Amino acid sequence: MIIESGPHEILHVEPWGPHAFRVRSAPHAIRNDLPGALTTPPAGAQPEQRDSTIVNGRITAEIEAGRLRFLHTETGRELLADKQPYVAHQGPRVHAPLGDGSHRLEQHFRAYDDERLYGLGQHQHGLLDQKGCVIDLVQRNTTTTIPFLFSSRGYGLLWNNPAMGRVELARDATRWVADSAHQIDYWITAGDSPAEIMASYADATGHAPLIPEWATGFWQSKLRYRTQAELLAVASRHKELGLPLSAIVADYFHWARMGDWSFDPEFWPDPQAMVKELDQLGVKLVVSVWPTVEADSDNHPAMRAAGHLVGSVEGGLLTQDWPAKGRGESFLPSAYYDATAPNARRTLWRELREHYVELGVEAFWLDAGEPDLIPRKAEQALYAAGPGRQVGNMYGHYHAGGVHDGLAEAGVQRPLSLVRSCWAGSQRYGVALWSGDIRPTWDALATQVRTGLNVALSGIPWWNTDIGGFHGGDPSSQEYRELLIRWFQFGTFCPVMRLHGVREPSGPFTAEQTGADNEVWSYGERAYQILREHLFLRERLRPYLMTLAEAAHERGEPVLRPLLFDFPGDERAWSVDDQFMLGPDLLVAPVLAPGMAERSVYLPQGTRWVELATGHIHDSGTVEAATPLERIPVFVREGNDHLCTAARRAAA
Repeated sequence: MIIESGPHEILHVEPWGPHAFRVRSAPHAIRNDLPGALTTPPAGAQPEQRDSTIVNGRITAEIEAGRLRFLHTETGRELLADKQPYVAHQGPRVHAPLGDGSHRLEQHFRAYDDERLYGLGQHQHGLLDQKGCVIDLVQRNTTTTIPFLFSSRGYGLLWNNPAMGRVELARDATRWVADSAHQIDYWITAGDSPAEIMASYADATGHAPLIPEWATGFWQSKLRYRTQAELLAVASRHKELGLPLSAIVADYFHWARMGDWSFDPEFWPDPQAMVKELDQLGVKLVVSVWPTVEADSDNHPAMRAAGHLVGSVEGGLLTQDWPAKGRGESFLPSAYYDATAPNARRTLWRELREHYVELGVEAFWLDAGEPDLIPRKAEQALYAAGPGRQVGNMYGHYHAGGVHDGLAEAGVQRPLSLVRSCWAGSQRYGVALWSGDIRPTWDALATQVRTGLNVALSGIPWWNTDIGGFHGGDPSSQEYRELLIRWFQFGTFCPVMRLHGVREPSGPFTAEQTGADNEVWSYGERAYQILREHLFLRERLRPYLMTLAEAAHERGEPVLRPLLFDFPGDERAWSVDDQFMLGPDLLVAPVLAPGMAERSVYLPQGTRWVELATGHIHDSGTVEAATPLERIPVFVREGNDHLCTAARRAAA
């Protein structure tokens, strides 16, 4: 370890696993009790220290006059280095006191003209390479901050700080900012391939557990099935038609009041029998859980008395208005359970166990888990772990962790939760992230492809979108049916495949709201036949997906990933943003605009490719592939005959 002390800063640089360093900086003393993604250092580091230089496998750290440089050990090439913003500036790190014991923090690094930057979680800007962007480090519906940056220069950097802030990826500098925090804390690793970087990140922040086999199949959902009978009828019809179905979702307001965390007996009279019937059909029930607690709910008084609800810096509880049953279009203020408090997490789990798990439910949909607050209120939150400005980005991480631990204690072998919010390291809690309440448009579909690729390089292997978009879409519209088909085809090759949305007509946003039908048979006969074939295609892909699950679990490999992951030596692969790999062997080129009869597809160098639809073998390079409404272009690495055969059997 290198420790440097000066009049304005103490700096620690220490090996943190093979090929990686952790850097911490504070005005007075380094703290070990702050929340973050790093727990204990991975084993295997073999550092060699020579004065102000430490060699740790592939990465070398040099420090001179408080400035750090990170080099590739073998080549001596600079990976990343501190930058002093301007002459007479105090240095590359800033700790500006805010008067309450916290500081506004800044970390300045050099910028590089040839650098491409990926990761950072889930954002809706529609870009793959985020060089030149300013990315807010906040949690919102459709936005999931995971402050891990993947660089084309051969390093990965985790900003190990859950404070609200931003990262500025400018041409002249990269600047990380925490609006209110106690110390700078980041982790950096070097790798000779994307796979090495992602493996090192998984070792440092946690490996995803193996996904349960059922979760690789098709999930059916809508806003919302209002009754037990309605949900069972959909599952039964799937089986009557011989259609594959692995999971069906009970969305929000299956409860009587926010914070009851139980089925409303008026509409769900025998949930245990429902779960049993679904099990006999081979279908898992996934149940929505919100973190909101109405004042007249069963749990509000006891949780408030125990200090298990989120406070406000302005005094009292933090609340936001949400619909309530029996109130029509009037909203009621709801509080939030404090997921950062261990005892509050245990209280929530006791409710989930009693009212769901003991009835046979084994999977939850942790909706609105940012939590869903307007920005002003998010900054006013006062959690057990600290003020919202300092720790708020970890709320969904704690929430998912509490549910994961409860499921594991209850004997669920491979816990899985569908989440809308997570943070660095959340993969270890068995999360499947989805991209939130997106619009049903072609632009939104194209954006999701790039969004998913950046999530892949943020350490979360299981990801999906609402197939068809969430906010609307008329099942009787021919234009929307085309979009739905193309989105369904894209979803067939996503890590998780889930049809969801509030279709038109849907009515006003109330506790009684439900959308139009949103099943595969809801879009006309031609669409049904296409969707049906893709359900069977998905079934044929499931054994392959389970091999990818093992790679994700063991080595931190993403399931869906950009071409650059498998072909880092192909320069063009680093810029392709409208195609993706599903594992190492399937290349998918979704259709992202209406009326397309064909599209260009880039086939990376180093192998030949079998076009799934035709069996034609192509050399690397650009090809024009037909895109009839019935299919999107899919190519298989030459030599994977078994995968080709399985996929073709599905299409036959």
